[in-house]
Amino acid sequence: MKKTLMLVFVLLISYMWSDQYLYASSRKAEYRKNGLAIWEINTKEKLVALTFDDGPNPVYTNQILDLLAKYHAKATFFVIGERAKEFPDIIKREAKEGHEVANHTYSHIYDFDNSPAKLRKELERSSTIIKNITGFKPTLYRPVAGYYNDLILNTAIKNGYRVVLWSWTQDTRDWSCPGINKITNNVVSDIKPGDITIFHDSGGDRSQTVCALENILRYLNKEGFKCVTVSEMIYRSESITPKILD
Repeated sequence: MKKTLMLVFVLLISYMWSDQYLYASSRKAEYRKNGLAIWEINTKEKLVALTFDDGPNPVYTNQILDLLAKYHAKATFFVIGERAKEFPDIIKREAKEGHEVANHTYSHIYDFDNSPAKLRKELERSSTIIKNITGFKPTLYRPVAGYYNDLILNTAIKNGYRVVLWSWTQDTRDWSCPGINKITNNVVSDIKPGDITIFHDSGGDRSQTVCALENILRYLNKEGFKCVTVSEMIYRSESITPKILD
């Protein structure tokens, strides 16, 4: 069963690397310049943003929250609406402990059939659940699997979101369970001020992520880095207002 799920995931990733996806990726510089998407933040402060996708999970998310509290670190959780609905107490804990709860769609779908309305509905359903739980409407959105194009970016911005990806040197690839040392090294070997890292707190066995996270937090503390939410890092930097593409 696990091999079948992994094969399906690989096929989905292969599909996303279509001509449209490659076209969007080739325009990264334009998207960055116009503020349509954020990969990292320009800051001289030793700030980094730890982000977690696909939660909440009743086991791993709580373990991650325990570690963040231990090291006085804040993080941003890009949560799936239907999972937030299933585990509201974890979302409450995230918000109560000063972490940022952000939007990762309601049902974790990859393709919107060139339909802004479909994406808008996914964002609205997830946002409503998050607001009902925390009292706050999320302002950040991460596209599933980092898949983006003009439609996705423009639709998100028109609906009040900042689109957040991750620093290309800070992809832990923890979803593939590459080992604790590999996940750790993917972060600490090239961490820089303003970087945005990506982890996953659900969607499979995330025990490696939890173990690696403690190594990473210990290293960041030693090196004088402060872990803040994405929104705080944006606020403390010189950010630009996103512009809709024609």
